[in-house]
Amino acid sequence: MIETDLLVVGSGAAGFSAALTASHAGLDVLMVEKEKLFGGTTAYSAGVIWIPGNRHGRALGIADSKEDALTYLQHEAGNRLNLELANAFLDNCNPAVEFIENNTHVRYEAVPIWADYHPTKPGAAQGGRSLLPLPFDGRRLGKRFDQLRAPLTTMMAFGGMMLGRNDLPHVFKMTRSVRSALHVAGMTARYAVDRLNHDRGTRLTNGNGLIAALALSAEERGIELWLDSPVVELVQHEGAVTGAIVQREGKRQEIRARRGVVLACGGFPANDELKGRYYGHVRNGHFHRSAPPPGNRGDGIRLGQSAGGAMAEDVAHPAAWVPVSLVPQPDGSTLPFPHFYERGKPGYIAVDPSGRRFANESASYHDFVPAMVEACRGRDETSCWLLCDHRAIRRYGMGAIGPAPLPLGPHVRTGYLLTAPDWSALAAKIGMDSRDLQETIRRFNANAARGEDPDFGKGTDAYHRFNGDPTHGPNPCLAPLEQGPFYAMKMLPGDIGTFLGLRVDGHARVLDSAGAPIRGLYAAGNDMTSVMGGTYPGAGITIGPALTFGYIAARHAAAEAGQEASP
Repeated sequence: MIETDLLVVGSGAAGFSAALTASHAGLDVLMVEKEKLFGGTTAYSAGVIWIPGNRHGRALGIADSKEDALTYLQHEAGNRLNLELANAFLDNCNPAVEFIENNTHVRYEAVPIWADYHPTKPGAAQGGRSLLPLPFDGRRLGKRFDQLRAPLTTMMAFGGMMLGRNDLPHVFKMTRSVRSALHVAGMTARYAVDRLNHDRGTRLTNGNGLIAALALSAEERGIELWLDSPVVELVQHEGAVTGAIVQREGKRQEIRARRGVVLACGGFPANDELKGRYYGHVRNGHFHRSAPPPGNRGDGIRLGQSAGGAMAEDVAHPAAWVPVSLVPQPDGSTLPFPHFYERGKPGYIAVDPSGRRFANESASYHDFVPAMVEACRGRDETSCWLLCDHRAIRRYGMGAIGPAPLPLGPHVRTGYLLTAPDWSALAAKIGMDSRDLQETIRRFNANAARGEDPDFGKGTDAYHRFNGDPTHGPNPCLAPLEQGPFYAMKMLPGDIGTFLGLRVDGHARVLDSAGAPIRGLYAAGNDMTSVMGGTYPGAGITIGPALTFGYIAARHAAAEAGQEASP
C-alpha cells in the first residue's frame, strides 16, 4: 500500500490546480492518469478562462464586479443556476488564478474586446473577463514533453505547429502586411528547427501551453504523476472515501489517501452509451462527433456514483456544443475540426440541407449547434453546409484549411472541400435544390452589400464583431459571396466537453442523492456539474471553473487536515 494525503485522478486543468494548491498547502499529493499522455481535454483546448473582475482586466481599466457577473449568470441559466456553486466560483475564481500565476509558470493576459457570448444581456461584459494563456516553451519540459498530449492535428499548421489566438490576425494578413509576414515567418522558422529534434513544434499556445506550464510547476514541487494508471475503484471506510485501487504496470495498487480523492477525469464525451442517453439528436439516431480525447469515458462520474454520488441532471444542455467538419486522413479515417471562428468572418454563410439559412453564423459555437439540430428536425441527418466565395477562403481559410498561400487542391481531392464555378453547379454537388440556394444567396448578398442582416442580425453585437474582421466595413461580419469559384464544407454536431456531472457543494465535495457530502470525495472540472447550469456564457467557462474548483477542493482538504491536527 502507498500512502499520500490527496489523490488526484486526472491530469487536466482541474487536476493540476488541485495538486498544486494542495502541495503549497503542505499536503503530500499523488496524481494518476489513465492515459499514456497527460493533459486531458485541456491540452486540446484554447486554454481560455472566464474570470469576472480579474486583475488583468482592472489593469486595462475595465470595470467589472461579482454582482454584474452573477446578474449575467442568472439571466443566462435562470432557475437552473445553482447559487451555491455560482457564488463559490465567483468568490474564489480570482484568488485561484492569482495563486496559479503567483506560484506556477502560467501567465495570462486579458483581451479587452473579447465580449461575453450574449453581451446585450444584463450584467454581461463587453470584454476583459476571458483571459488568454501566454505561449510556453515546451523544451522546458525536457523528456516530459513527449508525454504531453498534443493538440488535435487538424488544429495545427503543417501537422505540428501551434497557432494561438493572437497569432491568427497575423496569419490572416500575412500576404498583406510586412509585420504579419515576419511574425508568421518567425513562427515557421522556429517550427522548422523544432522538427529536427521533435515530432511537433515546441512553441506551445492555448491549453497545451497551459498544461505544460502547470506540469513543469508540479514537477518542480515534487508532485508525482503516474501515467497509464487508471483508477479501477474507490476505497471506502465507514462512509468516507479513503483511497483508491489503481491498475499500474499490470498490477492492482492500493493508494491510501488520508485527506481524500479529487475526481478530475474530464466528463464523458467519449461514452457512447451516455451520449445516447443525454444527447437528444444522438438518441434520435443522428451522427455526432466529440472533439475531446477518446479516453474521456466518464470514469470520474462512474467512480463517484459507486461511492454514492449523485448526478445533477437539471442542465440546459448536456454538453458544450460545437459544429465540426471531418478532415480525411491518409489511413482513411477522419479527425474533427471544431469551427470556432471563421463562421463570423465576412463572406461566409451556413445553410441547411434545403439551402436556407437557419442561424446567425457569428453566434457562439454552442448556440449554433442547437439551431442546426432544430433546422434538421425530421430529417435523416443533422448537418449543414458552410459556404464562402474565393475571396473569403483565400483571406481567412475554411475549417482545417489555412488562408493563402496555403493550397486548396489537396482538400478538394480528398472531398473535404467542395467547389464549383457557380452556385447552380455547387448545389448539384451538395445535393440540394439550386433555386432555393440561389435565392438564399441573392437575398443574403443584397443585404450584406449594405452591411445588414435583417434575417439573423449577423454582426450586430460586440461578440459577433470580435469574431469578424475589424478591417472590413461597414459590418465586420458581412460581405456578399460573389467572387467565384465558390466553396462548400459539411458541418456536423460536435462537442468540446460535457456539462452533466456529479452533484457537488460549494467546497467541491461530491453529494449523495439526499444532498449530503461524501467525506473524502471531491470533483472538479467536467466531472462535476456545470457551474453555469449547462449554459455557455463566454469563452473559458469550462477551464475557469476547472481551475477554481480544483483550488477549492484542495483548500478544503487542507483545511480539514488542519482541523484534525488542532488540539
